[in-house]
Amino acid sequence: MPITNEQVAGREFLQPLYADSYFPDHVVDKGKAILIRLCERVEAEQPPDLAALYALTHAATNEFNQLEAEFEAAGSEMETVAREEIAEDFWFIASAYGFTDADAEELIATRDW
Repeated sequence: MPITNEQVAGREFLQPLYADSYFPDHVVDKGKAILIRLCERVEAEQPPDLAALYALTHAATNEFNQLEAEFEAAGSEMETVAREEIAEDFWFIASAYGFTDADAEELIATRDW
């Protein structure tokens, strides 16, 4: 499903991670795919409130939790730069879809990274 929100469609998710050789592109690609799927779900389900949005972001966060082992297997980790960039992209997505009052920490509350 193509993303219809122009602001989101023009976003290069996780760009700073691609620019840093410490983060393997093949794993970053999986993170980018998680964020794109999140956008597709937001557009398809059109969450009516923050609770519904948080349910979607928590599911996406849980997918990122699974990537930790892949980063480690590739000689990397989800350290401060990666954590901040991922959190920033979650906030961007919430804002782009009109949830400007979303709590940045709650968006990724299920993280273990």
